[in-house]
Amino acid sequence: MERMKTQALAQGVVAASTGNHAQSIAYAGSLFGVQVKIVMPKGVPELKAEAVKDLGAEVITHGSYYEEAREYAEHLASEKKYLYVHASNEPLLHEGVATMHLEIIEEQPDIDVVINPIGGGSGASGACIVYKTLDPRIKIIGVQAEGAPAFYHSWKDGVPRQTDGIKTAAEGLATAQAYELPLRILREKLDDVVLVSDLEIERAVRTIFLTTGQVAELSGAASTAGAFKIKDQLAGKNVVLMVTGGNIQPNQLASILKG
Repeated sequence: MERMKTQALAQGVVAASTGNHAQSIAYAGSLFGVQVKIVMPKGVPELKAEAVKDLGAEVITHGSYYEEAREYAEHLASEKKYLYVHASNEPLLHEGVATMHLEIIEEQPDIDVVINPIGGGSGASGACIVYKTLDPRIKIIGVQAEGAPAFYHSWKDGVPRQTDGIKTAAEGLATAQAYELPLRILREKLDDVVLVSDLEIERAVRTIFLTTGQVAELSGAASTAGAFKIKDQLAGKNVVLMVTGGNIQPNQLASILKG
């Protein structure tokens, strides 16, 4: 937002997101007095939408999953001449997201493995850029939902692929295609990708809460679910699990905790 402030102030900004990107753009807009519109698909928890509104942005609900919301945001940008900020294919975004990984390695320089959920791929891209530059021995593992495996197949094949919709309740992972910029970065630098089921993610939500008291949304708990799936590979290693969101509806959390 700061780098494109003049254009953002003159045109307003539109973006599509299921959570983190929405809040970051809304927050940045509030800092610079920029009008922000966020397109979110149906089914995104109301508390996520409310968080975006609390930051001063307008929320527009469109589509059943992320790609449909993204296409509508791009339509609005074209029609209304808004500045559009893509959640995955924007290089400036990757620079910002990567700072969380800089903070981690500053505090924990002796880490061996970092496990990061993959939705659009900016978080995992930031991880690869930071760790592989500063300490190439650190392994970076991505985690995707079994019901939204477009990136997994694209990473395996080296070609951007898409799926016919999505079948996961983890809205932060619910992307139906791989995106060019993160795929290019991750294809070269990512060490592995693990697929996890919604049931495995729910178990991870429960484990995180019961052992640490921390609340994780489904997509945020995916890294922990992935770690359990490959636990034999992690024995004796210092492992970072990126818990990338705690925006879960109270009734959903209560249901998961009941098991």
